[in-house]
Amino acid sequence: MKITVVGAGVSGLTTGIRLLEEGWNVKIMTENMSPNTVSDTAAAWWYPFLAEPIEKTNRWSSETFNELLRLKNIEGVDCITLRKGREYLEEKCGRPGWSFEIPYFRILEKEEVIEGYTFGWEMEAPVIEMNLYMPWLLSKFEDLGGVFELKKFNSIEEVPGKFIVNCTGIGARIMSEDETVIPVRGQVIYIEQDPGFGRFDQQPETLTYTIPRRDVTVLGGTAQKGDWDPNIRENDTEYILSKCEALWPELDRTKIVGQAVGLRPSRYEVRLEKENIDSRTIIHNYGHGGAGVTLSWGCADEVVRLLKNQ
Repeated sequence: MKITVVGAGVSGLTTGIRLLEEGWNVKIMTENMSPNTVSDTAAAWWYPFLAEPIEKTNRWSSETFNELLRLKNIEGVDCITLRKGREYLEEKCGRPGWSFEIPYFRILEKEEVIEGYTFGWEMEAPVIEMNLYMPWLLSKFEDLGGVFELKKFNSIEEVPGKFIVNCTGIGARIMSEDETVIPVRGQVIYIEQDPGFGRFDQQPETLTYTIPRRDVTVLGGTAQKGDWDPNIRENDTEYILSKCEALWPELDRTKIVGQAVGLRPSRYEVRLEKENIDSRTIIHNYGHGGAGVTLSWGCADEVVRLLKNQ
């Protein structure tokens, strides 16, 4: 069976790989490829963020967690590492549902919670170096027999083929005429300094994170809804640094080595469903918000299930 995947971000590539592993003939058609995708600028620490519906995203994120560990431990993908991080919250709350599915998670002791917060937890999760992971996905897709074609479409109806998977991210706003897809602008800073463990405030209004990778630590962030500006803004740079310094006072600004901006493809909930248009089968897989990497393999497996059950 021949399948066309539209989009070559992390969702498109993981979906393409899964379909090839099932024995299908897969072509990815895309306007942009790595390193020119939003996925290339992802931070990226495994964490379900800005993604609904919870009952599904918890499952997809857990499936992705396990696959990332398998890739690290079995396939030796060295751009995936495990790091500990602490999430700080202003109010006490129950454990998130996904926390019961990962190996290491604990509630912080009172003395471990920093000033300005009253509650928090520590977890260990994969950190993915997207500048290396995206090329690895591309290579994996091609090694399995997948092919690419650079092509721009204005609507999903223009895409050739009987079976299509729509992984267009923010492009779904035009491709599927889905005005519920909106950008959530994220600006990050790269610094050559290791904080030891990650520090996080994942509330959209106060979003702050320090994600330690092997090469750099990624500082963030912003979650500016409806903002299409792809340019670095100095006021956001200062805003990010001031927030990160509150969580990590030892931060050394002289070690900053770069910045980037990405537009998260946000939607009120992930659209992962089958649609029939003129006797053609289309699987929509977009709207992952800030959790594209975190949901990628679980959503790819869901695409396979939908195609098998038609």
